[in-house]
Amino acid sequence: MATRRDRTEELAIAVFSRAPLPGATKTRLIPALGAVAAARLQRRLTLHALAVARQAAIGRVCVWAAPDARQRFFRALQRCCGVELWSQAAGDLGERMVAAFAAHSGPLLLIGCDCPALQPADLLAAAAALRDEAAGRHDAVFIPAEDGGYVLVGLRRPQPSLFAGIDWGSERVMAQTRARLAGAGLRWLELPALWDVDRPGDLRRLAGCEGFAAWSG
Repeated sequence: MATRRDRTEELAIAVFSRAPLPGATKTRLIPALGAVAAARLQRRLTLHALAVARQAAIGRVCVWAAPDARQRFFRALQRCCGVELWSQAAGDLGERMVAAFAAHSGPLLLIGCDCPALQPADLLAAAAALRDEAAGRHDAVFIPAEDGGYVLVGLRRPQPSLFAGIDWGSERVMAQTRARLAGAGLRWLELPALWDVDRPGDLRRLAGCEGFAAWSG
């Protein structure tokens, strides 16, 4: 039987996703793809992120939905995949991530849906960083993005100060986060950086990713 401490220390994966609604998602890609194709790409990226999270098999998977969990796409995901479904909180990205970490009682890995290069092995490595008692464990783990942000953040416990006053969407995100980590005296690990899909110039790299050739630009 699981003890109270076991339940508290259970690691989970949160997948942040926006509903694939034409004109309301992947807006930076609309000039290159059009609103409908950009929405289809969002759908495909979400399915990829969810598949990676489930294949890693390191804990329960929760989908945090925007604008809310009532969207038909997310209800279908819940029916077919059995994932937990939550509505993202109001506010900027930092405030929404703070709410997600606060809602979970144990270690949590949080990923978005913009990184087709992300693989189950990346999640396993991130989980090990939070779980490895022999190495003293880390308070936080990150997979930086090549554009200056990050594609994964994992925390052993909520750290709201890490997400306050960050210039979300800029190339300064990871640098500012490092300053917050150091200021809070936290021990963190950065895994090798990956690339994500945010702008039309990123579409060319999709050609090398299985299942994404249709959006290679």
